[in-house]
Amino acid sequence: MLIHKIEEVRNKIREWKSQGLTIGLVPTMGALHDGHKSLIKKSVSKCDKTVVSIFVNPIQFCPGEDLDKYPRTLDADEKLCNDVGVDIIFAPSPKEMYGEGHIMSNDFLTYVTPPFFYVNKLCGKSRVGHFDGVCTVVNKLFNIVQPDFAFFGEKDRQQLIILKKMVNDLNIPVEIIPCPIVREESGLALSSRNKYLSEEDKKEALALSKILFNIKACYKNGIKDCKALTETAYSYLNSNHSLEYLEFRDANDLEEKNIADENTIVFIALKIKNVRLIDNISLGEL
Repeated sequence: MLIHKIEEVRNKIREWKSQGLTIGLVPTMGALHDGHKSLIKKSVSKCDKTVVSIFVNPIQFCPGEDLDKYPRTLDADEKLCNDVGVDIIFAPSPKEMYGEGHIMSNDFLTYVTPPFFYVNKLCGKSRVGHFDGVCTVVNKLFNIVQPDFAFFGEKDRQQLIILKKMVNDLNIPVEIIPCPIVREESGLALSSRNKYLSEEDKKEALALSKILFNIKACYKNGIKDCKALTETAYSYLNSNHSLEYLEFRDANDLEEKNIADENTIVFIALKIKNVRLIDNISLGEL
């Protein structure tokens, strides 16, 4: 069932709540792929009812980013959702989410601002205000859908950690379920922005996963010094790559690590031409 209006979603939610049904929410920006599909399947298997939101959220894009050209594939997204048993596809307009005129500025719009310590690093360093936009829209979706469970992919691990912090700090009655990264057979993490890549670009993009897998192998072989582990990355980079960051952070609070341990996440952001890709790996997982 495709719904564009908040009140229509709320009416269905009230009906389900009155029946004692559990509700799962999978927030997305559309252009759905097998990574999203894995989140949706997890929700469908765990919850009585599943809502998938499809909304290209303007307030999480920074100036000069790809808001206008971000892939929008609602017909294909609707088919994927229907095929795996989604109960509601909520696809609002910016006007529906942010009101008449939808002035996307915190001069006029109430924003949810996560702690500076969590956002002044990694993606938040170059995408100033991005996580304010993410937390604001996710908080709105939580208020609209009132889910018992919300499903997020670990590929956006900084986002996941920040959203868990928001839920805890604001006492939001929802359990966040992290879901593993889904990769192509080559190792490339699935992303909606992969649609921007040519086949040759995809080969270049394998540098992200190769760097991460190699760092983890080196860690398992006993190298714990993060500087030494970082050095192992450079043999995978060439003139087609623009490395934005390669950092070792604590899995709970994103504190920087100098010595890697089982609670360390390795984060990487890399540009191939003008396409910015991110990936990460946990050193503690098998």
